[in-house]
Amino acid sequence: MSEQRYMQLALDLAAKAVGRTSPNPPVGAVVVRDDEIVGRGFHPAAGEPHAEVFALADAGVKAAGASLYVTLEPCNHQGRTGPCTEAIIAAGVSQVIVGIPDPNPHVAGTGIERLRQARIDVSIGVLADECQRLIAPFAKHITTGLPLVTLKMAMTLDGQTATASGDSQWISSEESRLHVHRMRDQSDAIMVGIGTVLTDNPRLTTRLPEGGKDPVRIVVDSNLRISNSAHVLPGESSTSVIIVTTDRADEARIAEFTSAGVEIIVVPENNKLVDLNAMMAELGRRQIQSILLEGGATLAAEALRRKVIDRAAVFIAPKFLGGADGAGLFSGPGCSQISDAVQLQNIRLQKFADDVLIEGEII
Repeated sequence: MSEQRYMQLALDLAAKAVGRTSPNPPVGAVVVRDDEIVGRGFHPAAGEPHAEVFALADAGVKAAGASLYVTLEPCNHQGRTGPCTEAIIAAGVSQVIVGIPDPNPHVAGTGIERLRQARIDVSIGVLADECQRLIAPFAKHITTGLPLVTLKMAMTLDGQTATASGDSQWISSEESRLHVHRMRDQSDAIMVGIGTVLTDNPRLTTRLPEGGKDPVRIVVDSNLRISNSAHVLPGESSTSVIIVTTDRADEARIAEFTSAGVEIIVVPENNKLVDLNAMMAELGRRQIQSILLEGGATLAAEALRRKVIDRAAVFIAPKFLGGADGAGLFSGPGCSQISDAVQLQNIRLQKFADDVLIEGEII
């Protein structure tokens, strides 16, 4: 089996815990001896042992003289768990194949250096792009303090998200909606604007056949117009709720929601809207690394203008609404020149029933 195949197995293991490891990154590891996989492991959650420790324990005495494939550089510092480098050295591993170095500027390279000091052969860069994509939220947060934001939307072939009457259920297929719940399950937080809450009254929970994790639910509401009976408020899920507002919000209403278990974040205004850059800084300070932004059009447009969106995931359904009176992905004025259009790169396509999902990173 090739190095790429072993690293892919490590990536597959790491994927089991995506959305559950913050503030740590998801990591997978595989121990190989004589072309046989003798150990597997992944980091399940912050405070739990790291992937390498689980994989080495699974391998037992077979780890001696073996090769360790790990998606991210092993740590070399004492945190809530001990340094993985020392566990690797103690196990007698002879070779370590690392997907990518740790992006943490205070850590990067020290784990690799420690292993090489112990005369362990270390190579770097197998499936590097895939390993980088796996930890993208962690990498952005550890280097900028900000969460990684994915814009998720669904539209018809003629670019509309709802009819003129506001009906939007359902543009996308059941299979597409199931995938969205998997995206929620893998995100630290989900975010919508107050318009979506007032119109659709969503729960913003994860509903999968096998269960799943509810993300932190965030509502952007500059005037605190949300209803006290909104489904998103505490009660239907034990996951926390954050409402981001401005100083235009009534203080009595703020106190009311706070007493009901809602966290209220007050940030400055920008053009009479919530300052999204200030908001992202506040959310980053709360260790939120990944946000799934599900709309609506006003919030999506403002997020695009303020350059807080990192990724886009757009479901396109093979339907026409057949007019110009429906709702679009974004509100307000767009760019005046095609050359100013927001461009995606690293495009990925998936098919769910008859829908097509286009994903990419914003340049």
